[in-house]
Amino acid sequence: MQFQDWLRSLRFSGGDSKSEVDNLKTLLPSLPSSFSLSSIIGLGALASLTTYWLVTRPRPIQPPCDLQAQSIPVQGDQSCRRSALLKDDNLLEFYYEDTKTVYDMFQRGLQIAGNGPCLGFRKPGEPYQWISYTEVAERAQVLGSGLLAKGCKPNPQQYVGIFAQNRPEWVITELACYTFSMALVPLYDTLGLEAMVHILKLAEISMVVCDKEDKAESLLKIKEKGVTPALSCLVLFNPFSAALLERGRKCGVEILQLSQIMVRSNINPPKPQDLAVVCFTSGTTGNVTDQQTPQTLLTVSMFCHGARVGFYQGDISLLMDDIKTLKPTFFPVVPRLLNRIYDKILGSVTSPLRRAILHYAVRRKQAELGSGVVRNNSLWDRLIFNKIQASLGGNLRFILTASAPISPTVLSFLRATLGCLIFEGYGQTECTAGCTFSMPGDWSAGHVGAPLPCAMVKLTDIPDMNYYAKNGEGEICIRGHSVFRGYLKDEERTGEALDADGWLHTGDVGQWLPNGTLRIVDRKKHIFKLSQGEYIAPEKIENVYTRCVAVLQVFVHGDSLQSHLIGVVVPDPEVFVDWAKERGIVGSYEELCQNPVSFNAIHNTNLAPFRTPVKDLYLHPEMFSVSNGLLTPTLKSKRVDLRRVFSEQIAQMYSKSSV
Repeated sequence: MQFQDWLRSLRFSGGDSKSEVDNLKTLLPSLPSSFSLSSIIGLGALASLTTYWLVTRPRPIQPPCDLQAQSIPVQGDQSCRRSALLKDDNLLEFYYEDTKTVYDMFQRGLQIAGNGPCLGFRKPGEPYQWISYTEVAERAQVLGSGLLAKGCKPNPQQYVGIFAQNRPEWVITELACYTFSMALVPLYDTLGLEAMVHILKLAEISMVVCDKEDKAESLLKIKEKGVTPALSCLVLFNPFSAALLERGRKCGVEILQLSQIMVRSNINPPKPQDLAVVCFTSGTTGNVTDQQTPQTLLTVSMFCHGARVGFYQGDISLLMDDIKTLKPTFFPVVPRLLNRIYDKILGSVTSPLRRAILHYAVRRKQAELGSGVVRNNSLWDRLIFNKIQASLGGNLRFILTASAPISPTVLSFLRATLGCLIFEGYGQTECTAGCTFSMPGDWSAGHVGAPLPCAMVKLTDIPDMNYYAKNGEGEICIRGHSVFRGYLKDEERTGEALDADGWLHTGDVGQWLPNGTLRIVDRKKHIFKLSQGEYIAPEKIENVYTRCVAVLQVFVHGDSLQSHLIGVVVPDPEVFVDWAKERGIVGSYEELCQNPVSFNAIHNTNLAPFRTPVKDLYLHPEMFSVSNGLLTPTLKSKRVDLRRVFSEQIAQMYSKSSV
């Protein structure tokens, strides 16, 4: 397959240097038959320098397909397209024929790496410690055996909950379930107790693996109310108190240390069609949704190729220190964090001269990007960008960003300054994360790439919003091997998401570009209509506001009974005071949030392009976060919860603006 052939041939230092050196002869004029010693030395030096440049000059990455035709219409339908990396309309199902489940993938990584490092963790101020592939496989087998000894059944209908922070034991627990064909159900603090009850009851979960005592206490609190009768056993990674043990005994829940259930029995690996995981997500609408994902859909790429994965210490404030210590080569990241990196870089350059030099260096690197060259060893990298790259470990080769749109300006800037490959993807949980991916060699911005070889993507009409597939615009629909099988025990919602032909309707609005890539242009579910009949996409306006250096977060709200918009803005506490002072507005951070002049300054900076402006803003001094329930774990705004939390301020702003 074309895609596989290209991956095998990808090299940063490729090229036929011998033929280039041979061609050097054509660059030299006809020479006389005799030379002076100085002439010979001079020509030798020139030839050496020229040869060195030819051999070491940066070379563009060769794209795996024609970048002007990255996707192909399916059966002549321009609105439905598949990857140009495929030879025909048959989608890729398995990358390796002998690797069809998550269990198979890890076993392949085990064969490659053996006793090599697999999972990394660190204590404060110390280097990373690594657990080998062999040890991870051993621990997964004995933990899975222990779960069976405590009553779990080795089949895909056995749901095992895990309620823990990201850490090595999380992955070991996941592999333990897959080793014995059990299905995993992750639980998160951000879901809330009500959602937790719903999940435990729906999946009839009897066994939950936790990391700390406080999470076990949350589950016992639910059990004590009598609403989760199936829950009977909790296994903790960390030591726990005698009080917790007694509390569990009183409500009929056995509480065990991880080491207490480590036994061994014969493995029972899953089949490709077996259920692997049920993902419950809080989403941005406030409703908890679940997705059933079979083994065939989970591609644990890092482990499949014997890579090592490092975890942060658990304290988000120490994340940058963890990154510097780990020195990752691959960094998956949400756009919001890339926006913060971009803002920090620009915010740190205060003098006009330094800013001019920075932008000149960025333009020079972007010129190289335009010719397909990606590197971190240019003169500009050594003089300007080395500190920026060092802050992320100095070893990055790939960055993948997804989950939300990223500004083309930010993406182009960071591709230049970080000196590594930055890919943008698009997808959702229901299609196992990704369905499109930007193509290697295409470093243009403003799109999310072409369909992956495992999926077809088509656009369908949305008449209410004036989007029509014949114009290359419409709701994004996905079909292929990566699409989920449905929502757990909910045929009605499954029927709403998956149509009779197997197309997943995403609720996002896309546009096909002339080169066969997809651009995300709107969000069907987050559109609302104002009283004058005008449709508004609030996220577009929010993205404009967040480009102001003084704005950290923003929530734009509209009402069908009102003719205008209002918003809630969280100013950036690190820059807001100085930013306001430059505009003649003086005060502390809290005082500035109460000052209507601050609103005018922010408002006038950003919304000139919009016909329907935000008439009023409430400046809020506390960040939206996962912990206060206003952001999802992927840092998207939870719009329903934001409306509820700020309902009083919203009512006041509408009341004031209608006078």
